[in-house]
Amino acid sequence: MIVTADGHRIRPQDLLRVTAHHSDGAVVLAAAGEVDLLSAPVLGNEVTAALADAPELLVIDLSEVSFLASIGITALLDARREAGAATRVRVVAPEDSVVNRTLRLTGLQEALAVATTRAEALAG
Repeated sequence: MIVTADGHRIRPQDLLRVTAHHSDGAVVLAAAGEVDLLSAPVLGNEVTAALADAPELLVIDLSEVSFLASIGITALLDARREAGAATRVRVVAPEDSVVNRTLRLTGLQEALAVATTRAEALAG
């Protein structure tokens, strides 16, 4: 937990919200906010919970994420590793987003099966 100069406490959940949606053998995790050192465990915990049900497809939708630190990239790579062969993992990062640019610059678009829309991710 971080305490700001004016005494307010910031919890990881204040920086990143992740909601799960289930649909036809797929789980979509919709993230909104910032994925940084403090909030990355929120995403990691949601991924672990989603994979506990062994879905055919896990979609991590980062359309509403405004910042993705290296620890967030690690969380995405961990999700792919944790899913194993039983679950396909797709990441949604809109074409002109900060997240897409970050993944493009790191060369991870293919490794993380990046789609630019949720519909594309669910179809693939």
